[in-house]
Amino acid sequence: MLLRLLEVLSGEQLPKPTKGRMRIHCLENVEKALTFLKEQRVHLENVGSHDIVDGNHRLTLGLVWTIILRFQIQDISVESEDNKEKKSAKDALLLWCQMKTAGYPDVNVHNFTTSWRDGLAFNAIIHKHRPDLVDMDTLRRCNAHYNLQSAFNLAERELGLTKLLDPEDVNVDQPDEKSIITYVATFYHYFSKMKALAVEGKRVGKVLEAAREAEALVEKYEELAGELLAWIEQTILILNDRHLANALPGVQNQLQAFNTYRTVEKPPKFMEKGNLEVLLFTVQSRMRANNQKVYVPREGKLISDINKAWERLEKAEHERELALRTELIRQEKLEQLAARFDRKAAMRETWLSENQRLVAQDNFGTDMSAVEAAVRKHEAIETDIVAYSERVQAVGAVATELEAEGYHDIRRVLRRRDTVGGLWDHLRQLVAARRERLGLHLELQKMLRDLGHLMDWMEEMKCRLQSQDLGKHLHGVEDLLQLHALVEADVAAQAERVRVVGATAQRFAGDTGGECYQPCDPAAVRERVAQLELGYRELVALAGRRRSRLEESRRLWKFFWDAGEEEAWMGEQERLLSSEDVGRDLTSSLRLLSQHAAFRGELSARATSLEEVLARGKDLVAQGGLGSTEVARRVVEVEGRWQALGELANQREKRLKEAAGFFQFQAEATDVERWLEDTSRLATSPELGHDEYSTRSLARQHREVQEEVRNHRPAIDALQDQAKALPPALANRPEVAQRLPELDRRYQELVARAEGRGQDLEDALVFYTMRSEADACGLWVGEKEQWLHAMEVPAKLEDLEVVQQRFETLEPEMNTLASRVAAVNRVAQQLLATERGNQESIRATCEQLNTRWDRFRALADQKKEALTSALNIQNFHLECNETTSWMREKTKVIESTQGLGNDLAGVMALQRKLSGMERDLEAIQGKVRDLRAEGEKLATEHPEEKTTLSSRLTAIEEVWEELRGSLRRREESLGEASKLQGFLRDLAAFQAWLSRTQREVASEDVPATLAEAERSLSQHESMRKEIAHYGDDYRATRAVGHQVTQGQTDAQHVFLHQRLEALDTGWEELGRMWENRHHLLSQAFAFQLFLRDSKQVEGVLSNQEYVLSHTEMPGTLAGAEASVKKLEDFVATMEATGEKVQGLVATGRKLVAEGSPHAEKVQEMVDSVERRHRKNREMAQELLGKLRDNWELQRFLQDGQELTLWINEKMLTAQDVSYEEARNLHTKWQKHEAFAAELAANKGWLEKMEKEGHQLAAAKPELGKVVLEKLVSLRGLWEELETTTRTKARRLFDANRAELCAQACAALGGWLAEVGAQLRSDDYGKDLTSVNILLKKQQMLETQTGVREKEVEGVRAQAEALSPEDPRAAEVRERVRGLEREFRGLREPLRERRRRLVTSREEHQFRRDLEDEILWVKERRALAVSTDHGKDLPSVQLLIKKNQTLQKELQGHQRRVEELLGRSTGEGGDAFSGFPAERGVQELREAWGELQLQAEERHRRLEKALAAHQFLRDAAEAEAWMGEQELHMLAQEKAKDELSAQAMVNKHLVLEQELRDYAQTIQALAAQSRDMVTNGHPESERLGLRQAQVEKLYVGLTELAGERRGVLQEQQRLCQLRRDLDHLEQWVQEREVVAASHELGQDYEHVTMLREKFREFSRDTSSIGQERVDAANGLADALIAAGHSENATVAEWKDGLNEAWADLLELMDTRSQMLAASYELQRFFHDARETLAQIREKQQGLPEEVGRDLNTAEAMQRLHSAYEHDIQALSAQVRQVQEDAGRLAKAYAGEKAAEIRRQEQAVSQAWAQLRGSSHGRRRLLLDTVDKFRFLKAVRDLLLWMDGVRLQIEGQERPRDVSSADLVIKNHQSIKAEVDARADSFQACVAMGNALLDKGHYAADKC
Repeated sequence: MLLRLLEVLSGEQLPKPTKGRMRIHCLENVEKALTFLKEQRVHLENVGSHDIVDGNHRLTLGLVWTIILRFQIQDISVESEDNKEKKSAKDALLLWCQMKTAGYPDVNVHNFTTSWRDGLAFNAIIHKHRPDLVDMDTLRRCNAHYNLQSAFNLAERELGLTKLLDPEDVNVDQPDEKSIITYVATFYHYFSKMKALAVEGKRVGKVLEAAREAEALVEKYEELAGELLAWIEQTILILNDRHLANALPGVQNQLQAFNTYRTVEKPPKFMEKGNLEVLLFTVQSRMRANNQKVYVPREGKLISDINKAWERLEKAEHERELALRTELIRQEKLEQLAARFDRKAAMRETWLSENQRLVAQDNFGTDMSAVEAAVRKHEAIETDIVAYSERVQAVGAVATELEAEGYHDIRRVLRRRDTVGGLWDHLRQLVAARRERLGLHLELQKMLRDLGHLMDWMEEMKCRLQSQDLGKHLHGVEDLLQLHALVEADVAAQAERVRVVGATAQRFAGDTGGECYQPCDPAAVRERVAQLELGYRELVALAGRRRSRLEESRRLWKFFWDAGEEEAWMGEQERLLSSEDVGRDLTSSLRLLSQHAAFRGELSARATSLEEVLARGKDLVAQGGLGSTEVARRVVEVEGRWQALGELANQREKRLKEAAGFFQFQAEATDVERWLEDTSRLATSPELGHDEYSTRSLARQHREVQEEVRNHRPAIDALQDQAKALPPALANRPEVAQRLPELDRRYQELVARAEGRGQDLEDALVFYTMRSEADACGLWVGEKEQWLHAMEVPAKLEDLEVVQQRFETLEPEMNTLASRVAAVNRVAQQLLATERGNQESIRATCEQLNTRWDRFRALADQKKEALTSALNIQNFHLECNETTSWMREKTKVIESTQGLGNDLAGVMALQRKLSGMERDLEAIQGKVRDLRAEGEKLATEHPEEKTTLSSRLTAIEEVWEELRGSLRRREESLGEASKLQGFLRDLAAFQAWLSRTQREVASEDVPATLAEAERSLSQHESMRKEIAHYGDDYRATRAVGHQVTQGQTDAQHVFLHQRLEALDTGWEELGRMWENRHHLLSQAFAFQLFLRDSKQVEGVLSNQEYVLSHTEMPGTLAGAEASVKKLEDFVATMEATGEKVQGLVATGRKLVAEGSPHAEKVQEMVDSVERRHRKNREMAQELLGKLRDNWELQRFLQDGQELTLWINEKMLTAQDVSYEEARNLHTKWQKHEAFAAELAANKGWLEKMEKEGHQLAAAKPELGKVVLEKLVSLRGLWEELETTTRTKARRLFDANRAELCAQACAALGGWLAEVGAQLRSDDYGKDLTSVNILLKKQQMLETQTGVREKEVEGVRAQAEALSPEDPRAAEVRERVRGLEREFRGLREPLRERRRRLVTSREEHQFRRDLEDEILWVKERRALAVSTDHGKDLPSVQLLIKKNQTLQKELQGHQRRVEELLGRSTGEGGDAFSGFPAERGVQELREAWGELQLQAEERHRRLEKALAAHQFLRDAAEAEAWMGEQELHMLAQEKAKDELSAQAMVNKHLVLEQELRDYAQTIQALAAQSRDMVTNGHPESERLGLRQAQVEKLYVGLTELAGERRGVLQEQQRLCQLRRDLDHLEQWVQEREVVAASHELGQDYEHVTMLREKFREFSRDTSSIGQERVDAANGLADALIAAGHSENATVAEWKDGLNEAWADLLELMDTRSQMLAASYELQRFFHDARETLAQIREKQQGLPEEVGRDLNTAEAMQRLHSAYEHDIQALSAQVRQVQEDAGRLAKAYAGEKAAEIRRQEQAVSQAWAQLRGSSHGRRRLLLDTVDKFRFLKAVRDLLLWMDGVRLQIEGQERPRDVSSADLVIKNHQSIKAEVDARADSFQACVAMGNALLDKGHYAADKC
């Protein structure tokens, strides 16, 4: 269908369509159609044969429309009557419709959709051409359906136009445009033919009329030519006058006169010239047509003479026009420039005057804020003035330009320029003077503000420094000192400010005598500065005096504070050290031990601080200041208590260590027992799980238990070691000695049980896993068996393929299942081999699974075999059908080539038809062979299908033989053409390959990555192989081509020869291109390879740098050794990397040497890599040396550490003082001797260490300090160990003596004597401290008594153990018994003395507490009654916190005061009779009550002060915030562009919103102030005033925000205008580039295209540009009308835009005129060439034959008449060419004029020659007809005469009368016939004479 449609529309014959309904047939037919369209140069976008065959509606409709547009609509071309513009296609058709429907009411055709809905347009077109068919008056627009139906029926019935549309297709909202275009095009083609016939008739009439008028115009030529030449000479003299006016009106008048000449005077003359040429040509043509002598004018009045004169006139006219237009443009520019100058000057004068008036005012204000606002305002004014300087300079520049151009009114311009310059200079002077005055005011206000601040500050500081408060305690004094330090720092800091203020004031304090501007009175300034300096000196003196008093107070209170802390701490520690608690368990014992160790450290730390405290106390005593007596007493008390504390600490440490060891053993043993119980319960559990998951979980848990059991072995061994380390008394206790063997036994049992349970769990897990896997396999087999039983082999191929696919997925599953079944069997065999339970169950499970699996595999194989057989048969049938269709299709292709191959063109067409046929036949033959083998195989496997298979094979063989026969017959019929066909096919294929390869090789793409480079190079190498492979094809094709083209000269063979030459050139060029591309790719590959290697090397170097820079010196031997090895490995790796670096460097240098495009970058990278590699190697060697040194040092330090640990361990043994007890002294003595021998044996270890250390220090001096310090430490430890060992040996020796008992008794007796003396003392303390000391001594005495009693018991035991043979044994025992009696008598005195000391302590304690509380209340009362309520919010808050702290202290102290008062009332008997307690208690009670009342009152006062200061702080913050916002509001910054303007507006809107939101804060402040005023706040007046200021500031800020919003919005609109103007100006500039183009076209088609494009460009530019310019002007006018601050700038922008727009319009008009002129010229050349070609064609078509006889001559005459009728149609074209040439010759000069004349002369000469040839042939044909007519008449007469003569001569003589009568009658009849022929004879003779007289070319024959 598509091919037929193309044949009908194009009128050409297309290839026959391939028959068949298969997809491949459809694709081939569509491809033929698309190929034809491509040959016709029809552009198809993304349309393929697959899209059409697959039914893509959108692309199919698009293709049909493209076909209709190409063959039906594209050739439509219409000329408009106004500008002769030619349009094409849609626009031309629309213009034609508009022209035809113009004047019809209610018909407005402006598109091809809605304009046709009512049907009136169709009827109007028909009525325009055939008014008799349509009555337009009867049609109504509302009856669209009737109108459409009538028009379609009329077109089909009367015009024969097919009805392509129905009314329902058009009468819709949006008709289909393409359908209407297609239908309207049929009207156009039909009516165009009618118009052509009418035009031909009119042209014939015009030719005849011109022929009749030719003779009448001859006489007019001489007169018209003379007049024209005289006018030309006179006009040239006038035009050469160059005296032009120097003003725009004068130049305009001259140009108007010139235009009047061109439009009024010249056109008639130009018409006269053209008429002369036409007249002469007409005269000459008519004379030639009438065989007259051609008229030639005399010399001087020839057309050439007139043209030369006219050229001189055109040249003078052109020069005159150029001069006038140049001068006019210059004058217009000068006038525009002058107008711009006046406008700018007026704007500048107005602006300068206003600013002068503004800066002349000195309203600076009298305070700081007003002056600062004036400064900001002045800065804004200066910024505007600086920015305005360019505009003032622009005025001068415009005036200078006017002066340079010689403007006629330049004096006025210069005067105004000078006026503007004077105003500008005066304004600058005023601004500078005002700036200076304003600066003085600002400095003065700053100085006065700083001076006032300083005076207020100094008054406040004086009040604070005159305070008499020196502190009641240490904290109070320190707080005062800190505050005073801040005050002093503040005072010192303010000194510079005082100096600066004084220096600043000197500027305003001097008297200048009125010469300089003075902003204030100098005397007032000097007075205030003097007051400031005097106040500052007084303040400095006050600060020094107060610091000395505070320092003295702090030293005293510091000592009392530190001494009290030390005494309190010692008292607390004495109580703790006296405790007998050593802990109930390990935790408590260790805690106590750690606390004691911490106490030891604290005791050492306290010693230093205590010494410092005592030293300060002694200094105070030595100075003899206030309180020196009390200080001395406290020093003595502290020293005594410190000595007693050290003795208590040593005793407690010993007890705690012994208890901790025992508790540690007990705790660890208990933990082990509990763990054994828990683990045994888990290890002996009978639970083995019920499935795989539970068993696996139990096994995992059991493995964790086993791991835990193994990990507890070291813990049990550690218990053994710990028991051995216990003291013997504790080690022999039952809970230690019997507990360890039991723990070891239970652990061994646990290990055995765990092993057994683990094996049981593993067996159970394997069993459950096997069963689970077997069940899963059985389930899968059951599902698949069910599917296989239900499956039947289908008969259709599609169903077979589905089932086959399912079988393909089944096979992998079966393979997987087979492995799983094998695994189950393997596990079952292992379980059966273990001979455990479940044997029968395991065996049954395996047998059942194997049976089902074998049955399933057999079933699957059976089903698969059946399916495969059925699928093979179906595939065989399908392949047979496809192969048969394929062979039949190829047979049709071969048959379709029957009409080709007769010539070279046919052979080329045959090549296209039979391309690839041989390869297809080979493939078909292989396919047939495969099908034959497949059929035989299937017949063997399926005997029941053998008949069907054999018939299919037979049919295929028949079709194959038919195809081969067709091809063989076609090859035989072609003969030599087959060779030519093969050559052309090979040539086309080779050229296609060559073009494709050249495109690939010519690619200039440079690969950007290594992979891309490798791929590109590989592809390029493969291309080389492909080129080499095609070399034989090239040579073979070249050889055959020479044979084919040799001796052939026809066009086809010449074209073929050219193709062969192009093939040679392409082959050579391909080789060069390949080499160039290969070189480029090789360089790119080398560079990418270098980049890859460089990146790798740089990564390695970076890694090396990181490792080397982040390697630290380890602090252990293992770490040092590992670091050295690691760095050595790293250095080895660096060496390996070095080879890679060297390779990279070599590669880079090679690239540089080869001149790589990236040589500079490569060289830079090579240098960088070399430098970094060298640096890394140096760093590595340096670091390796340091690490090795560190390794040796760490090895030495580790050896020293090991020796230190060994010495410390031995030191513990040597320090063991258990030998002080009398037991096992001999054993300990033996052990000690062995210990001494061990020390002697290991002394060589120390000597070796010392030797190695000295060697290391000598070799590595930098390590000497560390090494020597370690050696000194080791030597000191060793010597200490030896000393301790010797001491222990001596003590062991001494302990082994009998005198120990006697000595002990003596010592105890002496101690009892001392105790007795102490108990008899009457000293019970004079104060609390002495009483506490006596109590401590009493407690120590009691403790010592208990200890001594134990010693007495030990002595008694030793005495009893003495041998009776010892002479001193009885004496010792007696002394021991005496000691026991004395100890028993000591107990009662001790109790009595304790009771008295306790009573004394209570009395002194009560008095001390009473005094302390009274002192404490007095100290706090000073805070409670303070009138300082703070100067600001922080100070008030601080005071409130202090007052709150005071109240909390009062609350906390309440209980103590009440307790103390309660003690005074409960213990008021005899106990306090010696103390004035009643008076102190009463004083305390009164002071305490007053303190509470004052604290509450102060709290209320501070709350009020806090509220006031909070309000003031909030008000200050509000003012500060509003001040910041005011700065934002007063900011004069201007936006740079629209974005910044929009951002500023948005920012300001946000600020306004914040300001509106801040109103709530202002209202809250107002409510707060009203509440405080209402409640009678002391500062009500101040608060109200401050609130009024805040509200006033807020109102002002709100107004300022509104003003700034307006300013910002104006700036935004200005930026928007600037943005629009920039875009528009850029758009105008872009359009100017197009409008200023000088491209006028190379030929008629080119200039037509340029003209159409420029017309579209002009329309778009005019419509869009005018709209945009008007919009911009409107926006600018709106800004100016609104009084924008930048009115002048906006006006300037507007003028610039309008000037640019006017320039663009002028350029467009100029280019339009140039294109129109170029169009006319090129159209003339085009028409002339076409006319000349037609004339020559007619000239060549003029035959020379005149005919052989009268009939042929008359036929020739009739043909010549038709020929003359044809050439008469050319006369109008020739005349049009002549008219155009005459018209254009006037407008052009030089080469173009000469070319116009040459074209016109060529056409005229050819036309004259054609007319002459036609006239001559007409005369020749007339003469020939006359000749043949004369000869025919002569021949007829001669024949008649011969017949008459024969009749006369043949008559017999009459023999009788009747015969005589008969003869007479015959003769008379002959006579009558002769007479009748007489006229014929005369006419013939006259004709011959006429021919002779006329000079007939055959006169000699006549």
